[in-house]
Amino acid sequence: MLRRNPRRPDASDDDALEQIAETETLVASRAFPKFLASLGGREHLTIVDAGPIVGSNVDFFAARSACKIYVEDLFSEIERQARAGTREKLAAILPPRLRQADGSVDAVLCWDIFDFLDRATAQAFARELVRVMRPGGSLFGLFANAQGEQRQYTKFVIADETHFRHRTRPATPVPRQVLPNRDIIRLFDGLLVSDSFLLLTHTREIVFRKR
Repeated sequence: MLRRNPRRPDASDDDALEQIAETETLVASRAFPKFLASLGGREHLTIVDAGPIVGSNVDFFAARSACKIYVEDLFSEIERQARAGTREKLAAILPPRLRQADGSVDAVLCWDIFDFLDRATAQAFARELVRVMRPGGSLFGLFANAQGEQRQYTKFVIADETHFRHRTRPATPVPRQVLPNRDIIRLFDGLLVSDSFLLLTHTREIVFRKR
């Protein structure tokens, strides 16, 4: 079952982004197999996906178990605020988008959303993610390890258990938040790092588990 947040204040922004041609590369993941293994044996899963809807990703998880997938498409909101020059508003906008009950979510796919957030927004949003996760739940995230500007969004398409197709499109440039490991861990107070890998793409993949 797929559930998408119905609130789209300015659909024209999203439509314009979708009309931009995407480029695609195939990238191996070391942490994603660990994330999937942590979900093994559960017959019913509740999943929160912070990225845009990718139909094949929904199919991938549906083929593994009965599940509810809530796709929030928070990157559309990030782009709106970046274009308007009001990124500071995200600290108040993003956390309420997670309306799931406390301890009700088995798995969270953050992708690279924290690279686009200022520190205050990252802290507020991470608290909400920890809140909605159930004990034993898992979170998969990608975190930049190199300074610079974010100039593109990446849609992560699951190719198989060990590979993603990265489909990129231009973004309104914003400063990239690069957090050292200790600060990433502090963001997710209440979660434990179960696996962490630094890739040649200057990206750190991390799987967290809730105590």
